[in-house]
Amino acid sequence: MAGSNQTILVVDPDPDFIVWARGHLSAPTVKVIGATSGEEALQFHEQSKADVVLSELRMQPMNGMQLLQKLRQSDPNAMVILTAGFPGTSAIIEAMKYGAYEFLRKETISFEVRGVMENALKTKEALDSSNGESAEAPEKPFDERAKEHFIGNAPAMQTVFKTIGRVSRANAPVMITGESGVGKEVVAKAIHQFSMRAQHEFVAINCAAIPPNLLESELFGHEKGAFTGAVSRRLGRFEQCSQGTLFLDEIGDMPLEVQSKLLRVLQEGQFSRVGGNDTLTTDARILAATNKKLESEVAEGHFREDLFYRLNVVRIHIPPLRERPEDIPLLAKFFLERLSSASAGQAYRFSPAAIESLTDYHWPGNVRELENTIQRAVVLANTNVLLPSNLPLGQLNPSEKNGSSGPLSVDRAIEFLFETAAADGTEVLPWLEREFTQRALERTGHNQVQAAKLLGITRATLRKRIERFEIYRDGENRETV
Repeated sequence: MAGSNQTILVVDPDPDFIVWARGHLSAPTVKVIGATSGEEALQFHEQSKADVVLSELRMQPMNGMQLLQKLRQSDPNAMVILTAGFPGTSAIIEAMKYGAYEFLRKETISFEVRGVMENALKTKEALDSSNGESAEAPEKPFDERAKEHFIGNAPAMQTVFKTIGRVSRANAPVMITGESGVGKEVVAKAIHQFSMRAQHEFVAINCAAIPPNLLESELFGHEKGAFTGAVSRRLGRFEQCSQGTLFLDEIGDMPLEVQSKLLRVLQEGQFSRVGGNDTLTTDARILAATNKKLESEVAEGHFREDLFYRLNVVRIHIPPLRERPEDIPLLAKFFLERLSSASAGQAYRFSPAAIESLTDYHWPGNVRELENTIQRAVVLANTNVLLPSNLPLGQLNPSEKNGSSGPLSVDRAIEFLFETAAADGTEVLPWLEREFTQRALERTGHNQVQAAKLLGITRATLRKRIERFEIYRDGENRETV
């Protein structure tokens, strides 16, 4: 262990865990003491401050989150590591938001705690020698029963949760990256909801879905008569969500001329409406997302380098679903439970074989594709037990089971479609038309130009299909598609 004559305080209602921690963490220069409640831990800390506190989250009457807040209020440099068995996403995010040094899961703590504790002791020693101060944690009651924003036990997702908690304390721009369908907007909403701006508006804009000539007006507003059709003044999104959060999805598709105005907002907090002379101010926090490699876009001259660095203050990368297969069953069951609760008491469940089929699939459309697949299976199922036959992904060829994206043969795919249609009474062509349209939109991030090209149809035909099948993203309507 680092340092000399340092003290670790282990807080846990289970005496056996304290005994284990003492044996695992003690060293010639490190003393480990225990407390079985938050109240006892506070009393010790008032008398003789510990260098690092390792506390269980779930305690009564004072839980670990409350202990964390009290310790940080009395000592801004307090080094607190929280731990719990199978903690919820909200718990991890809240802990990092309130200044926890780390959050460890009980099921993996034996592999991680020594390395984390070593770094925590070194950090504490450096803080004490420099008299540095950490930011005080905001005061807000914690409720672990709060609605979860994510499902995921994969280490990469745990890192995402912790980063969300840290960045929610600040107002700096955040760049969220990842493939289409991984949940970039979900991350953006979580940052907003856990921030001090949560009582103000969260506005999401898809830069790829709005024609370039209208995007500037959408963001900054316009004055009456600014262009043909501008029959009245319109407030832009920056005015609408001042003091709130503006999420710019698919920022890589933003035209260069609009990028210049966005840069001014980030630098000075000022902008003007289209056709206006007045300089307006805004306090909107900017979160941006893209599935493009913006570094390449900058190198090719498609994205401003100065804007890239302004937006890329903190980056959160969401891994694709195929890289975290352990999360697939968790997500599938979560979506199925949510559908069951909305189905007038009909409780659906997966057969073990169905779970295996879902886990084996490589999910090119990520979490969005998984959710849509389960929703479709529930709609078409004849029983409340979902079998592989209810899932279009249930019959995979060997290459798919090994994680490659090798396609089914055309003959097999057609036979499978007809068999499914015969079993469920589905009309094949209308179903296929809707599915291909929806999948093309999902694959292109709802960029209608790219989706139409992918389908080999005109954009006008695509728009008619969108209207006919009512294929809209969350929060969209006929006027905004």
